[in-house]
Formats: sequence, structure tokens, C-alpha cells
Amino acid sequence: MSILLIAGSPSERSRSAALLDATQQHLEARGALVERVLIRDLSPQALVLADVAHPSIAQAVAKVARARAIVVATPIYKAAYSGVLKLFLDLLPQTAFKGKTVLPLATGGSPHHMLALDYALRPVLQALSADHILPGVFAIDGQVVLLPPDAHQLDADLAQRLYRAVDLLPVAQGWGKPAIPASTAFAPVHFSLVRCSV
Repeated sequence: MSILLIAGSPSERSRSAALLDATQQHLEARGALVERVLIRDLSPQALVLADVAHPSIAQAVAKVARARAIVVATPIYKAAYSGVLKLFLDLLPQTAFKGKTVLPLATGGSPHHMLALDYALRPVLQALSADHILPGVFAIDGQVVLLPPDAHQLDADLAQRLYRAVDLLPVAQGWGKPAIPASTAFAPVHFSLVRCSV
């Protein structure tokens, strides 16, 4: 099973795609099998007409089905995720993300667009029956510098937040839901030590 990266930008080069590039490099360094769906490369007519039988759409949907985890990256336009991402997500079966962990990523012009991850994208991911949606990572445009010809540079704080989130994705076969870090877990308390007051 693989980890699928879904690029939701209509642009050939974008900051949200740069986040996916960094994510892919980090995952592959951990030994993960990574696949990608670039929505801009799917048939535009098939997307608009909801033609799920079109080969490009069928192949993308098959990648979703065989993935154990999904990373969705999108630019934020007018306080919402991209329209091409919406078109693709609308073509997926209602339970397409069942049994999967999903990590949402987004880029936007200002921190004011950060809430779009929780108020616009997260409800759609939940509607697709995702088992677990990790806290999203938002980057303002200035934190992702696109370098010619196809390179990028991430702000150090952003890179740290991104890799911390990516490390919660399932890579090993026996992986379950993210565990509570040991530093925040409580030691067991015997029932005889429990005191209540009313």
C-alpha cells in the first residue's frame, strides 16, 4: 500500500506542489512508497462532466483506493480550497477515504486564510469517511520560495511543522492511529487511589 499525494493546484508550478515535493522526499527517506495525482493533468472535460469512466479519472480514483494514507495540498482562493480539487473530490465514492489517514496542506497569501483548512477542507475530508484527519499545515506564500528551474526552499519553521505532521503518516505495515506521545501520556492509576468529592 502507498501514500498518495494529491496536488490540488491548477498551476504547473505552485507553492502547494512544493509542499508535496518536500513531503515526498521526507516520506521516501523513511522508506515509504509514494504515488501522486496531479489534478491539473487529468482530463478537464472529464472532471467537469464527472466522467468517472475516463481513463485519467479512473486511474486517479484507483490510486486513492489503494493508498493507506492521503496528503491533500491546495492553494487557498477566496477563503476556500481550489475548484479543481473540489471537482476531483466530488468524483470519489462516499467512502473513498475510509480506513485512511489524511493530512491536509494549504498555502495562501496571508495567515487570514489559515482557517480554510478547518472550515472548508476538513468537512469534505470527513464526508469522504476519513478514519483520521491530522492537523493541517498552512504556509503563507513567503514561507515557500520557488527557485528556477524546479526547486524550492521552505522556511525553517514551516519545514519543521511539515515534517512533524508527515511523521504521523503510516509508513510501516502495522501502523495504526497516531499514538499519544509518551511525554504527554499519563501513568495508570489504580482504582483504589481514585478519590471523588461531591
